Amino acid sequence: MDHQTYHQQQNIKNTVKLRELVSELPSWTGAFFRGIEQTTESRTRIAYAVDLKVFFEYIQMKNPLYYNTEIKNIPFEILTQMQSTDFEEYLEFLKYYKNKEGKEITNNERGIKRKLAALRSLYRYYHKNKMISENPTLQVDMPKLHSKTIVRMDANEVADFLDVVESGNKLTDNQMIYHKKAKKRDLALMTLLLGTGIRVSECVGLDLTDVDFNNDRIKIIRKGGDEAFVYFGDEVRESLMEYIEERKGIVTLDEHENALFLSSRRKRISVRNVEVLVKKYARTVTTIKKITPHKLRSTYGTSLYQETGDIYLVADVLGHKDVNTTKKHYAAVDEERKRFARDKVQLREKSNK
Repeated sequence: MDHQTYHQQQNIKNTVKLRELVSELPSWTGAFFRGIEQTTESRTRIAYAVDLKVFFEYIQMKNPLYYNTEIKNIPFEILTQMQSTDFEEYLEFLKYYKNKEGKEITNNERGIKRKLAALRSLYRYYHKNKMISENPTLQVDMPKLHSKTIVRMDANEVADFLDVVESGNKLTDNQMIYHKKAKKRDLALMTLLLGTGIRVSECVGLDLTDVDFNNDRIKIIRKGGDEAFVYFGDEVRESLMEYIEERKGIVTLDEHENALFLSSRRKRISVRNVEVLVKKYARTVTTIKKITPHKLRSTYGTSLYQETGDIYLVADVLGHKDVNTTKKHYAAVDEERKRFARDKVQLREKSNK
C-alpha cells in the first residue's frame, strides 16, 4: 500500500467509525448517510450519527410502541408519526435526563441546537427525495445561542507563555525532565500556532515536506480537504529551523518518517498531545482563562484584526469560508477602535469663535 498522508489516515479512521455508529441505527438511515456524503465532512456525519442515536434512544424510552424494539429495528414510519410538538418535548427532555445506564446527561443550548440540526438534516434528505411529504422539524425554532466572551491571551500573556515554553520556568521538577527533551519541539509548535493561527488538526497533520523556508510558508490541509499555503514570520522561522535540525537526528517508528512534529514515542504527535501541552504551559501564565489550542488561534486572529483592521484578510488567513464567521468572532473585540471612531465623522464645520 502506498504511503498515506495523515489526512488520508484520518479519513479512513472516520469512515470505519461512522460505519460502526450507523450499524447501531435503524437500517434505513444508511441511505441518509450515503446521500449526504458528498456535501458533508466525515466528522460532521459522525456527529450526526451520535446525535441521532440519542434521538432513537429517546424514542425507545418514551414511546410505548418501541419499548422492546432494538434501535436498528425502529421502522421508517417513525418519521411520519412525529409532530412538531413531539420534537419540542424532545428538546426539553435533552436539558436533563438519565440514559439507559442511569448516567445523568445534560445539554446546553449549543448541544440542543446541534441535535435538532441533525434531525433537520435527516428529515430534509427524505423530504427532498419525496419519501416523506412533510418536514415537521422546520416548525421547531432553533434554540437561541447566547454570545460567549472571546477568550484569548493578551500580549503580555503571550510573551510569558513563550518564555515558559523556552525556559521551563514555573514548571514542576517532574515536568522539567520532559521539558529538557522536548523544548525545541514545544517552542516550534507553540510559536507556529500563535504565529499563524492554524488549527491544531492542521498543525499535527504537517509533514517535513510541507515546510518551505524559501518562501517562509507551510502547506496545510484545511477543514473540508482544501490545500492552502500559510505564511510565517521570522520568529516562527527561527524556532522551526532549530527544531527541524534536531528532528533530523530522531529515528521514528515506521510510517511516521515524514511527520513534522513527533511525540515522545517517536510517532506523529496527536491533537490530544498538543492540547495537554498547551494546558500545561498556559497554567503557569493564567489560571482565570482556559487556554486551549483553539484559544491560541483566537489570539492570533484577534491580534491580526487589531493590527490590520481588515476582516477579509483575517478570514482568508484563518481559512474561514464565510466572512460572517470571522466577523462574529473578531470584529467586535476592539472597543478601543470603536471609541477612536466616535469623533472621526464631523457633522458640521466647527466655528472659529
